[in-house]
Amino acid sequence: MCALDVRPAVATERLLLRGPVAADVNPIAELANDLGVAGMTSNLPYPYRQADAEAFVGGVARMNPRTDAVFAVEHREFGLIGMLGFHEREPRRQELGYWLGRPFWGRGYATEAVTAALRWARGDWRKNVVWAGHFADNRASGQVLCKAGFLYTGDVEPRVSAGRGGAPAPTRMMVWLA
Repeated sequence: MCALDVRPAVATERLLLRGPVAADVNPIAELANDLGVAGMTSNLPYPYRQADAEAFVGGVARMNPRTDAVFAVEHREFGLIGMLGFHEREPRRQELGYWLGRPFWGRGYATEAVTAALRWARGDWRKNVVWAGHFADNRASGQVLCKAGFLYTGDVEPRVSAGRGGAPAPTRMMVWLA
């Protein structure tokens, strides 16, 4: 995804998944600057500053579109509510990650976004296998991934969380098969 691409990549009943743009910097910084959000991700530092959001949006344009894809999750009424991305963690192993701002938890938006992104990955990107993980203390994320069709692998890996001060946290691994 190019950071300047503003065409909707994926549309659902309530959401648009599209490439992030410069206008997303402020809402990203505001929503991500929440320890409850950052602490459930691997990559979001806490505190999350405006400069972090600027660097993130700028970095998306430099990603390899064959191995990485990032979507701003935009609600048709509320605007940007979070981010979702696929990243190549190991060669030919795409891993899904996502986060939503706290005001948008528990409303089905994450499941809707993940499901739509997987449809896109299978159709447009030709991916048949996608990996994901959730911290063991984040059961809500596990439920989202299960509803989207992921299955537990039985593996638990220690994953570092920038939002938890770089401390490793047990991560339950999951896989989605098209």
